[in-house]
Amino acid sequence: MTAGTDTELQPRRTGLSRRQKRRLSRGAQYVVFVAAVVAFAVGADWGRLQNQFAQWDIARQMFPDVITLALKNTVLYTLSGFVVGLALGMVIALMRLSSVGPYRWLAGIYIEIFRGLPALLIFIFIGVAVPLAFPGTEIVGGTYGKVALALGLVAAAYMAETIRAGIQAVPKGQLEAARSLGFSPARAMVSIVIPQAFRIILPPLTNELVLLFKDSSLVLFLGVTLEERELSKYGRDLASTTANSTPILVAGLCYLLVTIPLGFVVRRMEAKAQEAVK
Repeated sequence: MTAGTDTELQPRRTGLSRRQKRRLSRGAQYVVFVAAVVAFAVGADWGRLQNQFAQWDIARQMFPDVITLALKNTVLYTLSGFVVGLALGMVIALMRLSSVGPYRWLAGIYIEIFRGLPALLIFIFIGVAVPLAFPGTEIVGGTYGKVALALGLVAAAYMAETIRAGIQAVPKGQLEAARSLGFSPARAMVSIVIPQAFRIILPPLTNELVLLFKDSSLVLFLGVTLEERELSKYGRDLASTTANSTPILVAGLCYLLVTIPLGFVVRRMEAKAQEAVK
């Protein structure tokens, strides 16, 4: 049998290669996306949308209060909750890593409870249940203190696990080297391990800050004064007053004004962390 005959008898490859299939799939997705955008653009009643969401006279009336009042309060609520959550999360993370059994159990119970409950229920508990259980008592800081406590309790459960993972990611040799230099376990943890852990967990902590910024909208369930309103409450109140949704749109844009840059920062930090590993 000749070589030519052998070649003819060999089965020929049919069908598309993996790369061609990926390109075809990606192209089909683009086509579907463009078709959906075109269908929305053609079918939407832009006149009604503009009348309901883009009344620029109403939008102009929101300034500067939407920045100097609503956005300022939103940032203050977020930062206060982040500080409380970070401090409490650090304590819970160390308890989680403790060699003492009851500490680990308490930390585990806290994490499971507050990660399992919606943040809304925590706000209602702080705003309603606590005053009923302890009549006459006031949380320090008024509304700001309540928001910081509610956001902090929720954030601490997530931050604790993030911090614990960061501490465990630090090579054990770092701790052993510190101990060989005469550092006590506590001093080695504070001076050597935790600073390195924070460099590892900085991106997820920043992402948690973004989530807290959005969760601050739950402050409306605490009952706030006009001067204590954050972006969502401010937008809802003006939307009710003007019978128009433009304030909601402006409030949403203010959220994006903060969350998009923070998201970019998170991606940059993650990229740098991956480069450092390589």
